[in-house]
Amino acid sequence: MGKFTRVAVMSLLALASFQASAEMKIAVLDYQMALLESDAAKKYSVDAEKQFGAQLQRVKNLEAEAKRLQERLQRDGGQMEQSELEKLELELRQKVREFQLQSRELNEAKAQSDRQMLETLRPRLDAAVEGVLSAGGYDLVLDRGGVIEVKPQFDITRQVIERLNSTR
Repeated sequence: MGKFTRVAVMSLLALASFQASAEMKIAVLDYQMALLESDAAKKYSVDAEKQFGAQLQRVKNLEAEAKRLQERLQRDGGQMEQSELEKLELELRQKVREFQLQSRELNEAKAQSDRQMLETLRPRLDAAVEGVLSAGGYDLVLDRGGVIEVKPQFDITRQVIERLNSTR
């Protein structure tokens, strides 16, 4: 009889918690999408392309020159005199080093710029999220990455983007 009572009590507790959860207001948020789809992030992307465009082009040019030298070495290396071959190999190594250096500098500068943009935008994004959560009266918000499928009415990402875009 004791085992039956425990099962009955557990069943009632499960039923009660199910009813409580049925009354919970649940939402899903894709925080990264809200950030990347915002007007501020799109403007930053355009500005960053302008800011780093020349440096990126230099890196691409160095890469193309290094590939051209490597192809020439492979194609004509067997027919070259030793001094010419060594000169071409030295030039290739210099281009590769320069490419690596310029590429690393570009990546570091872009990463620093990205971090600054995030530091600037994060408080506004957090405020937009809080505003949507407060206005919607949500009890539970799940990260979109951890949810397999969700009905559109439970996804508040667009609302967050709209609220973020409306704040300047």
